[in-house]
Amino acid sequence: MHAPLFFQPKLLEALQGYNRQRLLRDIGAGVTVGVVALPLAMAFAIASGVKPEAGLFTAIIAGFLISALGGSRVQIGGPAGAFIVIVYGIVERYGLANLIIATAMSGVMLFAMGLFRLGTLVRFIPVAVVIGFTNGIAVLIALSQIKDFLGLRTSSMPADFFGMLATLQAALPSFNGTATLLALACLGLLVLWQFALPALGRRQPALTRLALVPGSIVVLVLATTGVALGHWPVETIGSRFGGIPTSLPTLQWPAVGWDTVQLLFRPALTLALLGAIESLLCARVADGMTGDRHDPNQELMAQGIANVVTPFFGGMPATGTIARTVTNVKSGASSPVAGLVHTLTLLMLMLAAAPLASHIPLAAMAAILMFVAWNMGEWRKFLQLGQFRLPYRLTLLSVFLLTVVADLTVAVEVGLLAACLTFIYRISSLSRLDPVSAADHGELAGSSPRVAAYRLHGALFFGAVKLIDDLQDHLPKAELVLDLKHLIYVDSSGAEALSDLARACDKNAVRLSLCGLNHQALGMLQRSGLRERLGKHAQHADLSSALAAVLSR
Repeated sequence: MHAPLFFQPKLLEALQGYNRQRLLRDIGAGVTVGVVALPLAMAFAIASGVKPEAGLFTAIIAGFLISALGGSRVQIGGPAGAFIVIVYGIVERYGLANLIIATAMSGVMLFAMGLFRLGTLVRFIPVAVVIGFTNGIAVLIALSQIKDFLGLRTSSMPADFFGMLATLQAALPSFNGTATLLALACLGLLVLWQFALPALGRRQPALTRLALVPGSIVVLVLATTGVALGHWPVETIGSRFGGIPTSLPTLQWPAVGWDTVQLLFRPALTLALLGAIESLLCARVADGMTGDRHDPNQELMAQGIANVVTPFFGGMPATGTIARTVTNVKSGASSPVAGLVHTLTLLMLMLAAAPLASHIPLAAMAAILMFVAWNMGEWRKFLQLGQFRLPYRLTLLSVFLLTVVADLTVAVEVGLLAACLTFIYRISSLSRLDPVSAADHGELAGSSPRVAAYRLHGALFFGAVKLIDDLQDHLPKAELVLDLKHLIYVDSSGAEALSDLARACDKNAVRLSLCGLNHQALGMLQRSGLRERLGKHAQHADLSSALAAVLSR
């Protein structure tokens, strides 16, 4: 039985010709990614203001659904750093029960986006907007971890930037030097593990094999061992959350009303848009590494299903994750089976290591998230701003600053508005109306001011109709010819402007002729009624034939 045409998971395609060799590669990659995902899933959950098991449940349930139903062969789904700020804000403002509803609503939106084939539209979001909010989120993630990095004691942390600063300042007297030293040691080890160890491994092959072990796992093991044996006075997962459960979650069903849906529509839309952007960007990165092509609409539908199901089983929002997907590809994954193995590995690790997780120090988790935030941001783009035009710089910086100090939704809205205005200005400035001179067409010699001809270049859309409006003030005495050969696009506003020009010509006893119309322009003028109104005698194949007809009258 084949899947319907509108719903075709990559898993079905990948299993064709599947063999034992590919299975072994996928198992190896899945186990590796599962080990990498364990600390990140808990860290993202803690930073989002929920219990660590929420991250594990999300990585297991959503990760399984995204791999099984998604449109990419190698994408790994689960909790992501990009969601931390949004989820924390929803929990702090609306409560945990409403996070479940908002996540499920975002899943419905994601599925609808995929169902209506809107996956390709995400690619039209300007890179300046993506870089701006990505770097802004990275700053907020790092800022949110200062509390545990310094071992500060505070009842709760607000979600907004200035509220965080005020709370951190008020909590400074509770500074814990032991927690800070532990966090610095963990951060230093992570940096050395990622940058120094591979360089040393080129000289010592044994170190190359050691570098295959995820640095976050090494940090957690060493920090947890030190805290357990040394009885260091630092906060742990057990002291704050009481540990993590040793069983699978049960179904949770919060009360849902229309008022709640209206209240949560905007945060749900933010989750959906951010999830769509993050997952499809991640899939494109994976395509560049594997040479494969993902199905963006199928991927969005899978993301939607995962986000509808997961929150009712103790999870949080999920999307494609770049770090784990890259690890999956580099570990030799060839199909979504690797993603399924990754979730089973996480499940076994959670059930087996739950008692030990209580001793994980939060300072070590803060160091891991600080490192994630650094790797997440594209900081070199700030140094390269001088190479770009002013609109690009303003868009990137405004989205970055608004993400940090205001709200991600506002930042993206402002960024997209700025990008749209910039695009409209640029396209309208490329559109122009040039007079045709007698030097170009000798037929015009001696005809002026009775006959005037113009060439229209670019796009005749709402941002460029002023070109036609201005022409109404400079009409010739008898004949006006417009050469539209170089016109690439006409919208309804452009067609209306041409209709207004035709009416102005009729009023002033000037005959209007058009030539060089392409297929798109012909269709638009047909729908507007202008083509029928002008008549066939006023429409010509090219400028030469139009001038010949006009001058013969």
